[in-house]
Amino acid sequence: MSKKKVLVIDDSALIRQMLTEIINSRDDFEVIGTAEDPIDGREKIKQLNPDILTLDIEMPKMSGLQFLKNLMRLRPMPVVMVSTLTEKGAPETLEALELGAVDYICKPKAKTERAINSFANDLVDKLRMAAIAKVRPLEQNNISPIVKADRSTYNRVIAIGSSTGGTEAIKELLLPVPADCPPILITQHIPKVFSTSFSERLNRSLKMEVFEASDGMLVRPGCVYIAPGDFHMTVATSGDKKVIRIVQTEKVNRHRPAVEVMFDSIRESYGGKQVVALMLTGMGADGAEAMLRLKQAGAITLAQDENTSVVWGMPQAAFNLGAVDQVLPLQKLPEKMLKAAASK
Repeated sequence: MSKKKVLVIDDSALIRQMLTEIINSRDDFEVIGTAEDPIDGREKIKQLNPDILTLDIEMPKMSGLQFLKNLMRLRPMPVVMVSTLTEKGAPETLEALELGAVDYICKPKAKTERAINSFANDLVDKLRMAAIAKVRPLEQNNISPIVKADRSTYNRVIAIGSSTGGTEAIKELLLPVPADCPPILITQHIPKVFSTSFSERLNRSLKMEVFEASDGMLVRPGCVYIAPGDFHMTVATSGDKKVIRIVQTEKVNRHRPAVEVMFDSIRESYGGKQVVALMLTGMGADGAEAMLRLKQAGAITLAQDENTSVVWGMPQAAFNLGAVDQVLPLQKLPEKMLKAAASK
């Protein structure tokens, strides 16, 4: 098997050395060059023709975001952002995903052997995923016209699970959805420092109200609830109302928030016949078995197709289990989702 060629772009010589050592220690990758700024990186891409880039956000001469924007317009390729993961930097990292980066990873804060090993394993996992990810040229999305539906006809709540590629898939899915939509609950695999920024970003873009879910929130029509990073989002019944519960129990399928926890909770709270469940792009299989349980209980289940997914992992896992009623391109899911929510 030929090794995937990686170009490392970072202004820190220490980080370049660390990334090079980690990547070269694996059998399936090799670092074919490093660059200390985007101008140098641009020349190295021409000379070395890498398969994958690692890219910092804050660099001299040109920001990583501007470089990424130019790259995805002129020469799209898989990029993993390697940056300082802070609440302040969250909007820039989310913008990098919007521009076409496949994923991101935080530079290790601690210099302990355990922290470095954990970072190394995560980095290689993300590079392997980037190697199979679908990368598209940067272009203005053609947003579908608003899907018209009579709010009074909604009989089901909508539950959505996603991971890699999901922040942009969620936005594209919900942009055509009208303000008077049924309640929408979303578990996206996301770190704690990002979920607030992600929710705020969606709230500025969408017609409905978007919240980072907090304990005790009432589940209401016209609202979208995002599971907060590092917490599971569940739904409980309180009298004749549904209330969000946020819990920090053990990780499930290596994730917190986990799609499986949300799907199972919604099934228990609503019963399957009041639910439309969607599985969007993402690595792994989180939520697949819970989606099957939803389907068996009477839920309508939909999944994003392979062609429009960045990584067709979670949708494929659900499909392979027989948990999916219909697999559709992302662009066709908004209308299908709302029609399903209106069905009895």
